[in-house]
Amino acid sequence: MIFDVKITKLKIISDDRGKVMHMLRTDSPAFKEFGEIYFSTIYQDKIKGWHLHKESSLNYVCIKGRVRLTLFDDRPGSKSKNEIQEIILSPREYNLITIPPNIWNGFKGLDKDESIIANCLTLPHNEKEMVRKSPDDRYFNYKW
Repeated sequence: MIFDVKITKLKIISDDRGKVMHMLRTDSPAFKEFGEIYFSTIYQDKIKGWHLHKESSLNYVCIKGRVRLTLFDDRPGSKSKNEIQEIILSPREYNLITIPPNIWNGFKGLDKDESIIANCLTLPHNEKEMVRKSPDDRYFNYKW
């Protein structure tokens, strides 16, 4: 487990008309502030990663499909420095993953159809506060 990463079990309310899938509320312990929300899609066996945000916290849920979220902690002095954590995200494993700044992360699509991840950031998207590396960067010593 990566220190400071929070996994919050979420509620899905279903009936014969469809579902309501909760994500984040202002009275939730996971909520810090609102920057923006966006949706990212990923196809089977495709990879989006690696990246980190230097200032923004991330709040991920998967509303369709199935993805493997991989985290890597290289923060100086962290209790989990150099650890990797894998988390499966899907509506079946419906959790909010809250990732503080400076945690590397990436996704791999696992579903045969397109998967959809919602991300609620604490700051509006800003490329200047992000760092990106290739999925196969040797720094991570990770095989997708």
